Amino acid sequence: MKIFLVEPAICLSAFAMALTSPLTTQYVYRRVWEETGNYSFVSNNISECEQNKSSPIFAFQEEVQKKVSLFNLQMDISGLIPGLVSTFLLLSHSDQQGRKFPLILSSVGALATNVWLCLLSYFAFPFQLLIASTFIGALCGNYTTFFGACLAYIVDQCKEEKQRTIRIAIIDFLLGLVTGLTGLSSGYFIRELGFVWSFLIISMAHLVNLIYILFFLGDSMKQSSSQNVSTSCSESFKNLFYRAYLLFKNAPGERRCLLCLLLFTMITYFLVVIGTAPIFILYELDSPLCWNEVYIGYGSALGSLSFLTSFLGIWIFSYCMEDIHMAFIGIFTTTAGMAMTAFSRTTLMMLLVRLPFLFLIVPLSVLRSMMSKVVHSTEQGTLFACIAFLETLGGVAAVSTFNGIYSATVAWYPGFTFLLSAVLLLIPAISLCIVKCTSWSEGSYILSVQEESSEDASDS
Repeated sequence: MKIFLVEPAICLSAFAMALTSPLTTQYVYRRVWEETGNYSFVSNNISECEQNKSSPIFAFQEEVQKKVSLFNLQMDISGLIPGLVSTFLLLSHSDQQGRKFPLILSSVGALATNVWLCLLSYFAFPFQLLIASTFIGALCGNYTTFFGACLAYIVDQCKEEKQRTIRIAIIDFLLGLVTGLTGLSSGYFIRELGFVWSFLIISMAHLVNLIYILFFLGDSMKQSSSQNVSTSCSESFKNLFYRAYLLFKNAPGERRCLLCLLLFTMITYFLVVIGTAPIFILYELDSPLCWNEVYIGYGSALGSLSFLTSFLGIWIFSYCMEDIHMAFIGIFTTTAGMAMTAFSRTTLMMLLVRLPFLFLIVPLSVLRSMMSKVVHSTEQGTLFACIAFLETLGGVAAVSTFNGIYSATVAWYPGFTFLLSAVLLLIPAISLCIVKCTSWSEGSYILSVQEESSEDASDS
């Protein structure tokens, strides 16, 4: 008896991912701190952070910030090429072979990565070997592969177009709920259990998730027995890229232009959001905030609250406005949040600055839904493969770029990265204005896609 619910797999993966990110950053931060100088790392009290710029400890802190930021840059670059190839191949191939295979392979990669992290922290191997774990995880498919396959799985089950926006928003809500609770407890994981046991718990979560996907989760697509399974690897590779090419080539001119604009809007917004995400922890660890692991957990939990509020916002706004207007709200509020973060100098201000980020996820959910409405049902996997491919490429480039910018500007103005992000968010806002000016109408494009699909079916 198979279960056709991908939500449990999403929740387990979200728990592991939300716990891995802050643990890895803080583990690297402590190792760099201990290996850079003779100062012992103390995290029991927030006041241990040096805020006097004339003190040698302050200069030491800035040096640690630069080294951690640059090491994060190296890790991200190491996973770029394998992540791009595996994400595109696995998700494109899922249109013919089903959604389970990319879920399984990316889960195996995540499990192997966290087992390696556990061994690394237990035996105190050189932390530079973390680059190897990043490479392995990307080779098997990273988090964009996993969640891209989950979104395609969900779209396969949505028989009515109107269900997609709400269903994708529900997924974002679950992500927010799990990551929020995990972020809230991440500091206590480090304080009470240490890094070794924490990484071991994450590995167990990935193992349970893999067992669920392998033995209990049913596939949302019925595989065609008439498919030629003897196709060579190189020919199969060409076919994957050809389907991505046809996704844009076969679309009528106006719909092709719309799809490109929506894709550009979502990716540019995603680049800013994902690029600044790891900077938040470094910004909070540095003076004058000087947060410890518990405060960082609080901040992560408040940040994850945006998943819940984004879901509620989409659910409520969907009754009174179009998708595109919801995307505008999310972009403008996120812009305000980035600008406020750049000038946050106290713990209270840094906690309150999370309020403008309440609709952070709205544009991502809404724009994915809008794109899924302008392509055929048989092209959903290819669409999400293109999205995941661009997210992987752009995500690594964005994180690397923002880490480099932060490393170069942390000494004279740590908030510069967030101020730059607020300016860059004007790009997706302008792009969405162009979409609006082209008279975006959900009903007309959905109807045209349905008519084309029915014509294709009648021809066959």
